[in-house]
Amino acid sequence: MAHFFSFKPLLFQLGGVCLLGFLSLTQVKAENTVNWPQFRGPGASGVAEGVATPTTWNVPESSNLKWKTPIPGLGHSCPIVWEDRLFLTTAISDKKLDSLKIGIYHEIAPVEKDGVHAWVLYCIDKSTGKVIWKRVCHKGVPKDKRHTKSSHANCTPATDGKRVVSFFGSEGLYCHDFNGTLLWKKDFGILDAAFFRVPRAQWGFASSPIIHEGVVLLQCDVLKNSFLAALDLETGKILWKKPRNDLPAWSSPAVYGEGAKTQVLLNGYRHIGGYDFATGKEIWRFRGGGDIPVPTPVTGHGLAFITNAHGKSAPIYAIKLDSRGDVSLKDGKASSEQVPWSVNRGGAYMQTPIVYGDYFYNCRDNGVLACFEAKTGRLVFQARLGSGFGGFTGSPVASGGKIYYVSEVGDVVVIKAGTSELKILAKNPLGEICLSTPAISDGELFFRTRTQLIAISAK
Repeated sequence: MAHFFSFKPLLFQLGGVCLLGFLSLTQVKAENTVNWPQFRGPGASGVAEGVATPTTWNVPESSNLKWKTPIPGLGHSCPIVWEDRLFLTTAISDKKLDSLKIGIYHEIAPVEKDGVHAWVLYCIDKSTGKVIWKRVCHKGVPKDKRHTKSSHANCTPATDGKRVVSFFGSEGLYCHDFNGTLLWKKDFGILDAAFFRVPRAQWGFASSPIIHEGVVLLQCDVLKNSFLAALDLETGKILWKKPRNDLPAWSSPAVYGEGAKTQVLLNGYRHIGGYDFATGKEIWRFRGGGDIPVPTPVTGHGLAFITNAHGKSAPIYAIKLDSRGDVSLKDGKASSEQVPWSVNRGGAYMQTPIVYGDYFYNCRDNGVLACFEAKTGRLVFQARLGSGFGGFTGSPVASGGKIYYVSEVGDVVVIKAGTSELKILAKNPLGEICLSTPAISDGELFFRTRTQLIAISAK
């Protein structure tokens, strides 16, 4: 969805090393040059530092292209990386072509008669792009439908370096080891991610699993019986499962903190909040916002940043991470002791925003990027990334003082971070539709496009 999806679904989900002073403490902890183990990498921060990443490339002309590997089927899940291996999921239909309609539009009807699918996990050599192994997790007619802009493989897998967890919503949760051996699987029944106002508008499940300290965390906000669950990574045993009185969402959970203070953060419509990682007990809650939540919570400067859109509101909220109880804003209020700042309109619909250095960057589907001071909410600038991109669905990632924004038509806009106005460094073609969020590993960028996995490197 991710996040869609990481892409998060829906309608539905600079070379150089940054100076330490440029990074928040949270981002310093998230620094990692090699492993990108889940949606948006370590801590879902979207940030990787330590090795210079490319600023320019051109895939059609093979400029700074390391390799590209065909990936059959249709999926918006993102690649993840552990040392020398990449993992990626897809859903392969028995039809010759899986339809996909990009752009900004307002159709809500799902795809009909999508055919028999095989849900597949790929393991790929990071250096060469060679497929090491692939495993069919499930095969059959999808148990629910997808939006015309969605897929049946929206959830980004997660790994701890020994095991890989893949989630396909109604088609189940699967855990493999690095040799491709299935260790366990779980069936949670029908997880109907549909527009609650028009239940026939099924759009495809997209909340990605995450792994933290040997625990798999799942956010399943659906039409009936929504829940947050924690499972033992080694055995698949459910450690705790908490019901949520919420409507369908396409957001993935995020984890913040250490030890006994670790909490699981969730976006939502009725119930935004933080839960105790060890027990699932609610720590704080917040209500308000758009009625189709897709972006994953991000953190920095002691704050959790929540944004969503659709319906009457498209807000951004900055909520203190030491909150307790109900901290919802009173009617007509834009801030409080526990909510230092908020914005009523202009929040992101599909993209998970990014906190980078002292700034919070929020990009809408139409490519309008707003930069705020993370601590205060002061608007630094608002500008459009450009025209002709067909919309922006994949979420941004950052490294070395640069932020990468992927357009749906496959052009990647690279901007300079930390400036008082928008400064575009490059616009780089991937040569194909892209609705997924890239991964960063050891200075290289990995993009999942409509039919390929692409490695970009300046080495």
